[in-house]
Amino acid sequence: MADLLAAVWAWSEAHRWMVWAVAAGSLGSLVLSGVLVSLVLLALPPDHYSKGRIAPVAPANGGIASLFASGLLLVVRNVLGWIFVLAGIAMLVLPGQGLLSILAGLVLIDFPGKRRLEHRLLAIHVVRDAMNWLRRRAGKPPFDFT
Repeated sequence: MADLLAAVWAWSEAHRWMVWAVAAGSLGSLVLSGVLVSLVLLALPPDHYSKGRIAPVAPANGGIASLFASGLLLVVRNVLGWIFVLAGIAMLVLPGQGLLSILAGLVLIDFPGKRRLEHRLLAIHVVRDAMNWLRRRAGKPPFDFT
């Protein structure tokens, strides 16, 4: 065991720049994940997680430009979401905030059963309390989970 520790120490000394790069990337992913999750939670309407909520429909008079913009936004959101999910999976074994990154990605992605998964996660009181604590601090009304 002492030989293994000595080998790891020698490797980290020889590759000091890589150790610092991984540490900086880990810290950066922590901050970026926290900021993105916070921005998404603050942008959502208070009734977003209510069980009877019907998703808003895009206005019919938006024209082709509006249709293109909403389609482009959908693609960008899903691509960004999948990047976060894949990076989060990698961070489960590498340094970083894997679970937080996966959750941030799932918030952005559209997939069948997403609403059901959200409600299962929201059944955990600690999750709901943390989300509403963040909204209270920002002066936003709490989420309605009924």
